[in-house]
Amino acid sequence: MVQQRRIQLSTQHPTSTVYVLGTELSLDVCGSAPKDAVAFHVQGTPGVKLYVVHVTKSVKLPSSVSRWPLAAGTEVLLTMDALSKDVGDEKVRISYFGEAGGVPVGRAMLFLTSVEISLDADISRSGTVSRTLLDKAEWLWGPDGHGAILLVNCDRDDPKAETPDNRDTTIRSYTDLQDMSQMVLQTRGPRTIFSSYHLLLHVDFSDADKVGVFYGGNSIALEEYKHVLGGSKLSYTVKPSRHQEESIFYVEGLAFPDIGFSGLVAFHVTLLESPEKGLLETPIFTEKVVFRVAPWIMTPNTAAPLEVFVCSAEDNEDFVAAVGAMAEKAKCPLTVCPLLENRLDRWIQDEVEFGYVQAPHKTFPVVFDSPRDQGLKDFPFKSILGPDFGYVARQAPHGTSSLDSFGNLEVSPPVTVRGKEYPLGRILIGSSFPRYGGRRMARAVKAFLFAQKVQAPVELYSDWLHVGHVDEFLSFVPAPDRKGFRLLLASPNACYQLFKEKQEEGFGEAAMFEGLEGVPKLTINEILANEDLRQYNDYAQKCISWNRDKLKWALGLAETDILDIPQLFGSNTDSSAEAFFPDMVNMLVLGKHLGIPKPFGPLVGGQCCLEERVRALLEPLGLTCTFINDYFSYHVRLGEVHCGTNVRRKPFAFKWWHMVP
Repeated sequence: MVQQRRIQLSTQHPTSTVYVLGTELSLDVCGSAPKDAVAFHVQGTPGVKLYVVHVTKSVKLPSSVSRWPLAAGTEVLLTMDALSKDVGDEKVRISYFGEAGGVPVGRAMLFLTSVEISLDADISRSGTVSRTLLDKAEWLWGPDGHGAILLVNCDRDDPKAETPDNRDTTIRSYTDLQDMSQMVLQTRGPRTIFSSYHLLLHVDFSDADKVGVFYGGNSIALEEYKHVLGGSKLSYTVKPSRHQEESIFYVEGLAFPDIGFSGLVAFHVTLLESPEKGLLETPIFTEKVVFRVAPWIMTPNTAAPLEVFVCSAEDNEDFVAAVGAMAEKAKCPLTVCPLLENRLDRWIQDEVEFGYVQAPHKTFPVVFDSPRDQGLKDFPFKSILGPDFGYVARQAPHGTSSLDSFGNLEVSPPVTVRGKEYPLGRILIGSSFPRYGGRRMARAVKAFLFAQKVQAPVELYSDWLHVGHVDEFLSFVPAPDRKGFRLLLASPNACYQLFKEKQEEGFGEAAMFEGLEGVPKLTINEILANEDLRQYNDYAQKCISWNRDKLKWALGLAETDILDIPQLFGSNTDSSAEAFFPDMVNMLVLGKHLGIPKPFGPLVGGQCCLEERVRALLEPLGLTCTFINDYFSYHVRLGEVHCGTNVRRKPFAFKWWHMVP
């Protein structure tokens, strides 16, 4: 809808005003009419288009009609198509006539200066700012949608800086500017007009702490870029240059979508008319541009690996070497967090989750730091945060539980569920049934994940496990067919079925944990005869089956999309579950290369029957299985290969703004 402004006229003195291209002026012809006037005639100079809206007509009519009767509701509408060359170079004259006609009983003169004011951003999401007919004041999802996008400037482009770039109000490098989105204010027309009118760039109070705006004037020198908007600065007076029609502002996001913040922020430019002394300025034109802050996006196991992380400990040299060999096969670098930095904390999967942010002009990785804050708590901030590598964290002011560790945070590959597409997958988090004492993910973390919108989270039941993480009973691996992946679920039933088969084949005396010093060597016969163990695993299977049904519904899966990985669970002292032998679904996935906890299962024909069964399930998918001994370095500490590693992965090819949440 065209922006319209009402203009009051006078027969006592001329009126002057500014016309902004693309708007419409409504002239109050009745309000300025002399008392005895009954009709009027309106005419303008060639640059002015005039229309009359009269009570007897339902549409606008050209003003070429010689005279119009004055009646309540009659108005003259005015538009212009070209810029003025000088102040007041276009005119409108309204002549009023009495009953006798003939000589006018009064005249009102309006002097017009046509200018152009436009606040633009990358509305079309092409990566550059351009003029568009799209509505800048709305933000629409989807491949045919539009609306500008901001990145949270949460990296640290200056290695000497002490904080991420979104926590300061200075520009330290040109790469810092490249993280920001441009917003361009165009002002065209006679420059002297701006001595009587002021341009104000402003942001709503509710949005001010979510954005920062920098402006360098006509200079490209870094030191000239000043923080002009955001935080406590709600407005900035723009002084159009005599020699430049464009003012380029750089906009950064300061905060991700979260509780009370949808991610949408609005900027306004307003033209203010300078009043007589002692009076406030009055707005005569305003334009709004809406941005959406880009969400933090997780990547699934099936995405290509870019970098593998592992911690060095006093007893895991062989484990680190095995992970390094896998990374070499996958042709991605290995980063080892040294003992001095991890401070005896080897659970790097629990401390951080790698994701990314994306706008049309730039994409960069962002590490999400969990609130668990154990030995690794300083590692992501001190060693990962850097140029084009962002950082975000959430705290749990009321305390944390194990469910706040990020082994309890996974994401599925892309899925379609009953016709609804989730092209970036769905986040999976573990929780409890609503009961007294049940553990849940901290509200701050959970709310952050839900607020990102593009990977609609699914809550699973993980509180039955002692550690309570979803990665203890599920994983995803790439596949060449169907949906492009398989969901792997830990399965006590599959393990009992396998052991029963081997018992019937005559291998009942084959024992587990061969080669592990100090670990009881339980035979297949002993395991199958242990009724307490069987009953406990019936319970574990019911918990996993409940999650299976929920995953099938939430991810649109069929049984053929799921593979059951043999696994048994034992009861901890508090009756919660822990892996009876190394938990094979807790694996490292690097493309087609899988690093699987070595289960030390019964040897049948010289081969571990558990490893053989897993190979038979996964190798037909083109995957290679490497079984890594993590028994003493991780398993006995209630974790496995996935818990002790982390992977930064390639972002989705799909652009998040093309989806419809």
